Amino acid sequence: MVPFTRGKERSRTSNSVLAEARQMADLGYTEIQLLGQNVNSYKDPAGKTSFAELLAAVAQVPAIKRVRFTTSHPRDFGKDIVDAIDAVPSLCDHVHLPVQSGSTRVLDACSASTPRAVPRAHRLGEGGPSRDQPHHRCHRRFPGETETEFEETLTLLDTVEYDGVFSFKYSPRPNTPSLSLDDVVPDSEKARRLTVLMERQRDIQKRRNQRHIGHLLEAMVEGKNEARAQWCGRTRKTRF
Repeated sequence: MVPFTRGKERSRTSNSVLAEARQMADLGYTEIQLLGQNVNSYKDPAGKTSFAELLAAVAQVPAIKRVRFTTSHPRDFGKDIVDAIDAVPSLCDHVHLPVQSGSTRVLDACSASTPRAVPRAHRLGEGGPSRDQPHHRCHRRFPGETETEFEETLTLLDTVEYDGVFSFKYSPRPNTPSLSLDDVVPDSEKARRLTVLMERQRDIQKRRNQRHIGHLLEAMVEGKNEARAQWCGRTRKTRF
């Protein structure tokens, strides 16, 4: 959908990104988030800087304390990005990375149904997609998932223990290859599975958050929930 809605992706020069980062720092901003539909597919028009190098360079701008990026694509998520996060303290330990399913068969079907000109499938590594390849952040749905394959998605949640997920049941979208596939799962079953998945994730998040009880964490305040009279913010890893 995105290529039809937003048009062809374009990358800014690394010099222009760094100039804006310095401008933001001069204005008093302390956190920067690099944005793109597939942000780690960045290609410097000048051919000078990889995405990992750009991340590190932005993170080293004086007065910038935190740098994040979203959304990543598994196809271009290389070891150089992981190494940069490990090496540069101001790069947050936070990755938003989509995955369609916890089932290798469904992932393979996603790739098989995707035209080369409009990549929609989330390939998870060389040799085709597999749930055993790098861990991912975001869950979406795909038509034709069996109950067994849905259970595989639940076990992926249990294995990875995500800090958070954005989950959606499958629905047809214009100009997408999945329109030609049979959608044999009733809407009521899609809704049930989505509820089960979200409840499982809430249990995981509650368990993970409880580990921080009694600990002092640095958080950047982002706003206030007036209804709950609570301040909201983020650590380097997640949102509270």
